[in-house]
Amino acid sequence: MIPRLARDLHNELPEEKGFSERNIKRMLAFHREYPQLGLVPQAVAPSGTAPAVPQAVALFEPQLLQAIPWGHHAELMAKVKDLPTLHWYMQATVQHGWSRNILVMQIESAAHHRQGRTVSNFASRLPAPDSDLVQQALKDPYLFDFLTLAPGFHERELETGLVVHLEKFLLELGQGFAFVGRQYHLDVGEQDFYIDLLFYHLKLRCYVVIDLKRGDFKPEYAGKINFYCNVVDDQLRHETDQPTIGLILCQQPNRVLAEYALRGVDKPIGVSSYELTRALPGNLESSLPSIEQIERELQGGGA
Repeated sequence: MIPRLARDLHNELPEEKGFSERNIKRMLAFHREYPQLGLVPQAVAPSGTAPAVPQAVALFEPQLLQAIPWGHHAELMAKVKDLPTLHWYMQATVQHGWSRNILVMQIESAAHHRQGRTVSNFASRLPAPDSDLVQQALKDPYLFDFLTLAPGFHERELETGLVVHLEKFLLELGQGFAFVGRQYHLDVGEQDFYIDLLFYHLKLRCYVVIDLKRGDFKPEYAGKINFYCNVVDDQLRHETDQPTIGLILCQQPNRVLAEYALRGVDKPIGVSSYELTRALPGNLESSLPSIEQIERELQGGGA
C-alpha cells in the first residue's frame, strides 16, 4: 500500500515534497510512536476513577513534539528507543536549538549519561534551585575528540588546542558559555597569576573559571581554583552576578579524593574528566597500517 500511496501522491501533487515511500514509512512510525496526538481515541476511565495516562502521553506533550523539526524526529526514532532518554533529547533539542547534525553528535556521544555527573560541592555552597541549575550545566566526562595530542602533551598544548577549536569547545561545554579569555591575567598582592580559561555563563549569570590539568586529580588543585574564584569575585564580578564557579578538568579524577578536597572549600567548585579520543573498534584498529608499514610505503613511493 505504501509504495502505491507514494506514487499516487506524487502524481496527484507533483509540486509537493516529502511524500516519498521512505518518508511515509517514517510518518507511520511517528504515529505509532506517539499515539497521544489525538489520532487514536483514549479509553474513558470508569466513573469515579482517574483516567489512566500512558507513559508516552505523560512524557511527550504535543507542544514539545511540534517544536522539533521532522528531520530531527526521524533521527530520534531511529537512534533512541528508551522513552525517558528520548524525552531528554527532545527537551535538550528545543532548549539548546540543536541542528540535526548536532543532535546526532550528542546522541552518539551519550550526552544524557554525562550531564550533571560532575563531582561538586554545589549543593552545600549554593542555594536551591541554583545548585541544581549549576550541576546540570556541567557534565562528566567532556569529550575533546576533535583534538590530536600526543600522549605526553603539556597542559599548555591542551589549552591552545581548545582555543583554536573554540567553536567545538563551546559546543561541548553546552549552551550559555561565553569565552572571556585564555591565560587571563590577575594582579594580586603585586604578583601575577593566570587563569587557564575564563568564561561567563549567560544563563547562570556568573563567571566560570576552568583549570586544565593533565593526569590524575590532586587535592591541592581545589585550593588553587578556590583562590582564583575569590579573586574573580573581588575584581570582576558585578554586584548582580552570581558567585563565580570553578571547574577543574583532569584526565582521571578520583571521585573520593575530589569529594574530600571540596568539602571544606568556600567557593562552588566542580571536578570533571575529559577524553581526547575514544577507542577505535577492534576490527577497525586491526585493519589500520602500522607506522613501520606507512614508512615503508613512503620510502617505496619515493624510490
